Amino acid sequence: MEIIDAHNHPDWHGHDLSRFLANMDAYTIRQTWLLSWEAPADEYDPPVYNRVMMADSRGYPVPFEACLRYAQAAPDRFVLGFAPDPRRPDAIDRLAAAIDLYNVRVCGEIKLRMMYDNPDALRLFRFCGEKGLPVTVHIDYEFETGHTYPRPNWWYGGGIDAFERAVAACPQTIFIGHAPGFWAHISGGDLYDKEPYPSGPVLPGGQAVEMLRRYPNLWADLSAGSALNALGRDAAFGRDFLLEFQDRMLYGRDNFDNRLQEFLNGLGLAEDVLAKIYAGNARRLIAR
Repeated sequence: MEIIDAHNHPDWHGHDLSRFLANMDAYTIRQTWLLSWEAPADEYDPPVYNRVMMADSRGYPVPFEACLRYAQAAPDRFVLGFAPDPRRPDAIDRLAAAIDLYNVRVCGEIKLRMMYDNPDALRLFRFCGEKGLPVTVHIDYEFETGHTYPRPNWWYGGGIDAFERAVAACPQTIFIGHAPGFWAHISGGDLYDKEPYPSGPVLPGGQAVEMLRRYPNLWADLSAGSALNALGRDAAFGRDFLLEFQDRMLYGRDNFDNRLQEFLNGLGLAEDVLAKIYAGNARRLIAR
C-alpha cells in the first residue's frame, strides 16, 4: 500500500538527507511533505535546537531553503511546503514566488506566536485558497514550563477558537489541524488547556469533532504524538472517528518512528479506508 508522510521537516531530529531517505525506505514511505517552520528566534523554545541540525542565520528552525535542498536532491520523494510568517509585509510575495519557481504545493507549517485569525494571517490564508494550497497549522496552549526566561511558555495560534474563526472566514481554503492544541479537542471537557496530552475517556462535545462536521474545508493531520494520543484514548472511538472523517485524514509523522502505522494497522480498518488515510487523501489534496 502506498504511504505518504504528510508532515515532516528536513534536518529534523538528527536526520540528514541520507538518513531521512533510508528511514522512509525502512517504513515503505513513498513520499514526504517537507514543511518549513519560519518562526522568529524569540518565538520558540531554545531546546528546539537539539531537534534540528542547524538553524539558519535568521534564527528560523526550519528554513524553506532546507526543504528546497532536499526536494532538489530527490524530487520524486518530496512535496515542497513553505509557510512564510504572515506578519511579514512580503509574505504573500514570497509564497507566490515559491509557488511559481519551485512548485510549492502546501503552506506549512504555520507555527507562530500569533492569533490565527489576525488580518495578516487571513490575507495569506485566502491567497492559499486562491492558489489551491492547503494550510497546515500548529496549535499549542499556554502550559506551565517552569521557566521564566526567555519566555514562561510557548503558545501557538491562540487556541481552537481563533483557529475556528479563521476556518470560517476562509471557506475556500483547506486547513489541516495539527498538534496538541487541536487534538486535545477530540474530547469535550476542560483538559485541553491544562494537559498537552490528555488521557482518560473521550467525552462528547469535542470541538475538533464538531468543527470537522461543520466545516468541509477542515482536514486533520495525524502526525506527532498528539493525534496518536487522542485516538488511543479510546480505540473504539478512534476507529469510529477515522471512519467518519476518512476522506479528510492525512497520515503524517513529524518524527521518524512507526508507531502511528502500527496503531492504524491494528484497528481493523478496511483496506480502502487505510488507502485514503495513508496516501489517497494527500494525493487528492495537492492535486486541487
